[in-house]
Amino acid sequence: MSTKHVNHLANEKSPYLLQHAHNPIDWYPWGEAAFIKAKEEDKPIFFSCGYSTCHWCHVMERECFEDQEVADLLNQHFVSIKVDREERPDVDGIYMTVCQALTGQGGWPLTIIMAPDKKPFFAGTYFPKHRDMGRMGLLELLTVIHKQWKNNRSEIIKTGDEIVNILQRPKPASADEQIGQDMLAQAYLELENSYDPKYGGFGSAPKFPTPHKITFLLRYWQHFKEAKALTMVEKTLMSMWQGGIYDHLGYGFARYSTDQKWLVPHFEKMLYDNALLCDSYLEAYQCTGNQEFARIAEEILTYVMRDLMDKGGGFYSAEDADSEGVEGKYYVFTRKQLLDVLGEEDGTIFADFYHISSQGNFEHGTSILNRIGRDLEVYAKSVNKTVANLSEVLEKGRQKLYQLREERIHPYKDDKILTAWNALVIAAFAKASRVLQKKRYAKVAEEGLRFIYEKLMSPNGRLLARYREGEAAHLAYLDDYAFLLMALIEVYETTYKDIYLHQAIKLTSDMKELFWDSIEGGFYFYGNDGEKLITRPKEIYDGAIPSGNSVAALALQKLADITDDRSLSKIAEGLLGHFAGEVSRYAAGYTYFMMAVDYYLADHTKIVIVGDVNAVDTRAMLDVISSCFLPTASIRFYDRNSQDTGEYKEIANKATAYICKNFVCQPPVTDVEKLRAMLKVDQ
Repeated sequence: MSTKHVNHLANEKSPYLLQHAHNPIDWYPWGEAAFIKAKEEDKPIFFSCGYSTCHWCHVMERECFEDQEVADLLNQHFVSIKVDREERPDVDGIYMTVCQALTGQGGWPLTIIMAPDKKPFFAGTYFPKHRDMGRMGLLELLTVIHKQWKNNRSEIIKTGDEIVNILQRPKPASADEQIGQDMLAQAYLELENSYDPKYGGFGSAPKFPTPHKITFLLRYWQHFKEAKALTMVEKTLMSMWQGGIYDHLGYGFARYSTDQKWLVPHFEKMLYDNALLCDSYLEAYQCTGNQEFARIAEEILTYVMRDLMDKGGGFYSAEDADSEGVEGKYYVFTRKQLLDVLGEEDGTIFADFYHISSQGNFEHGTSILNRIGRDLEVYAKSVNKTVANLSEVLEKGRQKLYQLREERIHPYKDDKILTAWNALVIAAFAKASRVLQKKRYAKVAEEGLRFIYEKLMSPNGRLLARYREGEAAHLAYLDDYAFLLMALIEVYETTYKDIYLHQAIKLTSDMKELFWDSIEGGFYFYGNDGEKLITRPKEIYDGAIPSGNSVAALALQKLADITDDRSLSKIAEGLLGHFAGEVSRYAAGYTYFMMAVDYYLADHTKIVIVGDVNAVDTRAMLDVISSCFLPTASIRFYDRNSQDTGEYKEIANKATAYICKNFVCQPPVTDVEKLRAMLKVDQ
């Protein structure tokens, strides 16, 4: 890449924008300067949106954006804007909706051509330089658009107006749709119908983990005693871990699998995937007691702490799929490489266990480590070893190969710190501390919160969305507020420090003021103090990341139960009702929302513990609570020395538990085993 040319992206903080700062294209960041230039020069805008670890974004850059011929055409006839979708999800979300509406599909890189007034009239994704395999080339597309802009302007403007009118049109209300158990049953049946019984997961290739489908199914299993829901969870979690989508040397999950059996990943690793998957494995461990699930959750956190954690306590966004310009090069091995490092005997055992063959299972004779179809006991017998001996060989081999891999050129790391994604991983660390009873994870979670409140909060208390190299920027979106609210609740229910409750209450008030639609209900994606775009959407679809509305609907109910603030329940109820009609069309696409519905419909359990948080009897009670899968329970802790325990008091100077279920309270207990028995009724 040439460094001679410097465009308007050079002073940005976004790693993705900086990747394009030396393209010969005269890129602008999203902002008034670009739109003023387009108006003054009477040019359409070429809008390209992606993110730093996106493989096809890199491909399009190499083929098109580093090419002088493409640059000359864009610089002469267009104003070009680059957007980092992870910094500006508001802009990306609106124009991705346009792309999906016009083409029936979406993805990144996102390519939009719009008028200077931001109204789009063409949408697509990846384009090669020249026409290839039926896909129009970018040079051809730009030439056609330029001619249309000069000769057929009125039709283009009309198209843009029509698109914006459709975007701004209110969605038809469905007054007849009620929040009920049939909605949960519908989501379950849709998941069951798309379930892959052979390899786990849902749908066909490409396969995405979508962890909230897992966590919804666990709630459905508990709520309705549906055994198959748990079977689907166990099969999916084990199959993903056995596949190549999991990094068996350095841990952590890749973004998705390109095939049905989880073998060949799209190698990029995202912070949000690993946070949400950690949560899924922890809950599965609670439900099943399967130690494998607990171990995998810890491996995920090991990866996050080692490779994505900033020394200040925040967490980086992602690691690239590519290194040295080749997708997956960092992760794959040949059989010879492996035997050279591990030796003939142990190397053969390791290679065969992880399916590293001479011909390879990936490109150019290389192999992706996986243990699909491998059973440790069966394989141990086949090589005349005990399970313990085999495990030792495999672990020593893993460590040696990991060290060898460390000497390679690493994939690019996107080191920007996003509030929303950080909140997801903070919640995962808090839950891990609680479920696995390991205090060190709680410290990581608390440090993460401290980082957000110190680095990503403006002086006037407005949460911001991104931090990098000393700069916090972009007014935070609904996702940032909702995910942080859930993280604060998780950290409170792990540490029982009242400061996190106070922060959650304040954050909720701010979220309502900035995003709530007081006329129709629901939260807007960007705040009333944000940039006014061509439309102000409310998002509810739970894709790779759950929607802010779905997370808010669950978090508000939990906070309402912890604090006994019924006004929060009313907001959540209005939120659920507002989206009920839209969600009912395909309930399986809204599984985090369904978790909020499940909470709304279930018998609520409120658990209050009074005691000394450091005393043995108190910790024993809290540990019992943490070991149970209690998705519709809220926990409140009162220190015995506090003046604010209300009607809750210790009995006989012992830690005391009060349990109320569905507005009916049981006699308080001081015996840990009695508490365990009372909670296990729900298991």
